[in-house]
Amino acid sequence: MQQKKIPVRRCVGCGEMKQKKELIRIVRTPEGEICADPTGKKSGRGAYICRSSDCLMKAEKGKKLERSFECRISQEIYSALSEEIANG
Repeated sequence: MQQKKIPVRRCVGCGEMKQKKELIRIVRTPEGEICADPTGKKSGRGAYICRSSDCLMKAEKGKKLERSFECRISQEIYSALSEEIANG
C-alpha cells in the first residue's frame, strides 16, 4: 500500500516547512476580517504560522502577513492573534 501524503505548509514567520497540523491558519475572509482559523475550513485567503510567539513577532516585524493578505493589519489584530497562540 502507498502511504498517504502529509500536507505541508510554510510558516510565514520563520519560513520553515512543517506539517499542516502543527501550524495555525490565519485567514482573511471575503468581508476583509482577519482572524485565526482553528478548523482550517473558513473561506478566504489563508496563511500559516507556527504556534510560537516568536514566529508571530517575526511576521509582524517583517510585515509578512500584510504581504500575504495584501492589506494593512492593525496592532489589535496582532494582539488578538498573540492571545490565540498563547491560549492554544
